This record gives sequence, structure tokens and C-alpha cells, in this order.
Amino acid sequence: MLSKRHLPSMTALQCFEAVARHLSFTRASEELNLTQSAVSKQVAQLEEMLQHLLFRRVRRRLQLTPAGDLYLVEVRKILTQVEMSTHYLLSYGGETEVLRVATPPTFGARWLIPRLNGWRHRHPNIHLDLRQELEPGDLLQSRCDIAFFFGAGTLPGAECVALFGEEMVPVCSPAILPAQSLSDPTQLADLVLLQNATRQEAWHEWFLSLGKHSEHSYHGPRFDTFYMCIRAAQAGCGVALLPRFLVEEELSEGKLVIAWEHGLASRSGYYLAYPEHAAAVPKVRAFVEWIGERMEG
Repeated sequence: MLSKRHLPSMTALQCFEAVARHLSFTRASEELNLTQSAVSKQVAQLEEMLQHLLFRRVRRRLQLTPAGDLYLVEVRKILTQVEMSTHYLLSYGGETEVLRVATPPTFGARWLIPRLNGWRHRHPNIHLDLRQELEPGDLLQSRCDIAFFFGAGTLPGAECVALFGEEMVPVCSPAILPAQSLSDPTQLADLVLLQNATRQEAWHEWFLSLGKHSEHSYHGPRFDTFYMCIRAAQAGCGVALLPRFLVEEELSEGKLVIAWEHGLASRSGYYLAYPEHAAAVPKVRAFVEWIGERMEG
């Protein structure tokens, strides 16, 4: 670890970032409510410590040096992290706590949010902060208390609670189905197979489960989220292979129809996870119990 004399002060970093953003010592000093000489001194001390010039003047205009450009990227990361960590800590204490929940976007919108009705009434002092995450990552390194994810049921340093499995079914707008029934599932490729970035092998595995092979299994427009696939299918762009529980509403309303009566059971499932060390934290325990009750109901 660097000794303290090799670590710049927060003031020096803020001064450097402000000067770099404005390319002006005057405007930086006005923003920071410091004198121009104080800002200049902080930057000069930073340059002396780093043994690199961070700025230079070209035709009387201030510019970043290559070293300054490189350092600015890292300093902004540090300042952003400090700001986020400060806000995170300030959210605790007093009578109100914040529970940060990460969820895949479509899962969160279609399954999780409808099951949060009543939470505020039972837990008025625990505010929910939902954020979308396509991949759960490492809970120990994130600032989330709870993460929902699709996978094999393991995350490093986390307790995982199984929720349910997944059945993938091919759906499309009724408007694009041919008048005569399809005689073979591979004919779905003629309607365009909509691909999802999170289930890249889905169509290939679906055809294999029927003992079929389609050279078009990986062909077709690709979408980042299930929600985009749902909207594309509704718009008549093609056939989407989607988890049945995510399209139950569209199927019941006739906005989507099953294009071929066969479902593919995924090998993975949906899980709720929280850090192992947070098992006894009241707000985490309260949320896990809440979801458990909704699963039973």
C-alpha cells in the first residue's frame, strides 16, 4: 500500500477534475468556492507528487497532457465511487433504511413488481430501491442487498433461494400465423425466429427437444431483453421463444398465441440471493420472508 505522502488529498483530486472539466483555473475555482491561487497550488502539488505535468498551455489555452488524460479517467472513477458510497451510507441510520434490489429487467417488471403491493404498508421504514441487472455479478462487490437471477443457483459468497423453473414456449402475433396449420415445427423459421441475447441456445435446444434440426436456429434479429422480444412478437416481427410466465397476460388476452404446442424446460431456474453475512440483517430477512409468502400464495 502507498504511504500517506504518496496519496493525494480529496481536495487535490477535486481541483484537478474541475480544472480538467472546464480547462480553466478560474472557472474551477468559482465552482469549488476556492481562490484561483489555491486551486493552482493543489494542482501543482499533485503534479509534483505524480512527477508528471497534468496540464500545458498551447497558444494561451489550457490543455490536458497525455498523462493528465490518463489520470482524469481514473480520478473520475474514484470521485464517483466516493460519492456513491457516501450516498449509500447516508441512506442508513435514523428510522428509515434502504433495501437495494437487483433484478433482470423483464423479470422485475413482469413478476417482481406486481408482488410488491403492500410492502410499504407492512414495512414503512424500509424503502425499496430497484435496479435492473442482466447479470447478478458478485454480491460481495456490489451495493445490492438482494439479487434476483436466472442460473444454476450458486453465486460466490451468497445464499440462494430457489423460486421456480422456466418453460420456454414459441409465441407470435396471431396475425402472422398462416391460415393453414403448420405441419412441422421447422416451418417456424419461415416466420422469422426472434433471438434473445440471454438465451442464445434456446431455439437450437427447442428444435433438438423435438428431434428436429433447423439451420436457422441462430438466425434472426437479436434483442437484449425479453421485454423487447415480447414487443417484437406482438408487432408481428416473428416468433419469439419466451418463458411462459412472462407472457401469460398476452396469451390470455389473445395478443400473442402459441405458435407450436411444445415447451422447453430450462435446465436453470430463477433464484433470490443475498450475501451470506446479511442473513440476519432485519431488512434482508423481511424481504426474503415477503417473497416466500408470495410464492406460497
